[in-house]
Amino acid sequence: MTNTIRVVRADYANPVHAAALVMLLDAYASDPMGGGEGLSDFAKATLVPSLAARPQAFSVLAFAFASEDDATPVGLINCIEGFSTFACKPLVNVHDVAVLPGYRGQRIGEKMLALVEQIAVERGACKLTLEVLSGNGGAVKLYQRVGFAYYELDPAMGQAGFMQKWLA
Repeated sequence: MTNTIRVVRADYANPVHAAALVMLLDAYASDPMGGGEGLSDFAKATLVPSLAARPQAFSVLAFAFASEDDATPVGLINCIEGFSTFACKPLVNVHDVAVLPGYRGQRIGEKMLALVEQIAVERGACKLTLEVLSGNGGAVKLYQRVGFAYYELDPAMGQAGFMQKWLA
């Protein structure tokens, strides 16, 4: 039996969506590409209410349906709206992208990114941004296939690198 994949904008008030979001983000965090350590109990308890409290945040979920009554959450994208000072318009940062291992290779990420792009356009965003580990070849191929490219202003200056500094 073939699963039908449905991609939806997450409703943080929907308990099915909330549980799917936490489960999928925990699975992603547990994966080597997500750091290899599951979410803390604090993150599990506060993730959905914290996202819901931020109007600049939105999430996209993918469900596999074996039948009309049998939906399995299989994919997640969390996004946070930022602002491009050069364009003076919003931008959308694709913050988390996760597809459960048994469902990879079915273009679920591509379908979720298409909905993210639609929502970003509705918000008046000028671009989508994301970060990806160089060793995550499958994700790099996905992002390039749907139109992402490494960021540079002037090729002579090189590509931008993602940096972080944890705060106490």
